[in-house]
Amino acid sequence: MKKWQKLAAAALALPLLTVAACGGDKGTDSPGTDGGDPGGGNLTVWAWDPAFNIYAMNEAAKIYQKDNPDVTVEVIETPWDDLQAKLTTLAQSNELSELPDIFLMQNNAFQKNVINYPDLVTPLDDTNIDFSNFAEGVTAYSTVDGEHFGVPFDNGTAIMALRTDVLAEAGLSIDDFTDITWSDFIAKGEEVLAKTGKPLLSGMAGQVDTIMIMLQSAGASLFDESGNPTIVGNEALLKSIATYKELVDKGIYVEVNSWDEFVSTFVNGSVAGVTQGVWIMGSIQTAEDQSGKWGVTNLPKLDGLDGATNYSANGGSSWAISSTGNKELAADFLAKTFAGSTEFYDTILPSSGALANYLPAGESDVYAQKLDFFGGDAVFSKVVEYSKQVPSNNTGAYYYEGRDAVSAAVTKILGGTAPETALEEAQANVEFAMN
Repeated sequence: MKKWQKLAAAALALPLLTVAACGGDKGTDSPGTDGGDPGGGNLTVWAWDPAFNIYAMNEAAKIYQKDNPDVTVEVIETPWDDLQAKLTTLAQSNELSELPDIFLMQNNAFQKNVINYPDLVTPLDDTNIDFSNFAEGVTAYSTVDGEHFGVPFDNGTAIMALRTDVLAEAGLSIDDFTDITWSDFIAKGEEVLAKTGKPLLSGMAGQVDTIMIMLQSAGASLFDESGNPTIVGNEALLKSIATYKELVDKGIYVEVNSWDEFVSTFVNGSVAGVTQGVWIMGSIQTAEDQSGKWGVTNLPKLDGLDGATNYSANGGSSWAISSTGNKELAADFLAKTFAGSTEFYDTILPSSGALANYLPAGESDVYAQKLDFFGGDAVFSKVVEYSKQVPSNNTGAYYYEGRDAVSAAVTKILGGTAPETALEEAQANVEFAMN
């Protein structure tokens, strides 16, 4: 799903925990609503990453089998690009019977698939899955026309992680970067750069992760509720781009050419921090010599903008139930594991770093454990609290087209093109793709 997971898979070297599987028994029952025992059966699942998503699914199967020993789960490793291609092919050829019972979907692609191919997935509001146990900001990714279609799993809540030893050289602490605005951050970033020679942040040139994180932190999007592009005249987007440009121009933010270079900047200490989804912690912790020298806090918020917050997200994924599988069993399975078991989340967190979107998990003793690497802070429970405050983000069916167009526009803006001109061209390109 993410390039960091290649690093995580190698670092964790976790065994693939498989659950006994037999041939798929496809049914057409409606999802159960009473939470009762749906009986035995087999569930097939498509997911990627053995050390993360597949590991979690196999552990969920073990939890579920305690009360449902006649249920088996077969997890078929399917890289995300292949999974998306299969969904598109099966939907367009009307071969939906070839779908698994459950499949994982990237959050930013969820609405696209539901809107473009509504026959792929099963709506979940009439099941025994309690969506109130997830923050609205994360369920919004898989909600279309007010209906829920996905169970959130992989937490993409954004964090700001900073080298506390570098901050101390500049006479600052992690508290000085908590609950601040981006203008505050820039002023302090200049101070750190002047006193230590280290920029605070880095990212890939031509990519807009940081800008999209800023945009969502204000509850804004590239599209309106009807799916129409709002790139031109988007105040939050203009402020995000202007802030990003100032960070780069002042040397506080360093652009690099690849993901590996990006990770290297904070692992080798050439920059003193990173802003990304919480999953970036897996990469940060590969720098074992930096243990105890990192702190985690929330994000700066955009200045002078109604709705601006210190919270956002980047990435994440959710489970979908196909329209042609054993829907009743699949819904009960998800309701009692990914959407209903703190035992499950306590099990997978230490082994895989799979941080829950399931809010009750944040209250457990496991989540409250203090991490020596991050200065003895209870980072996991802190991030779950952050996730409750992440504004919703309307991705729509053309999220990636919009993102790519804005990426190209930002490159031109950094090169001297007027923001209004570049964004007009970006919106025209998105509208062309939509038509």
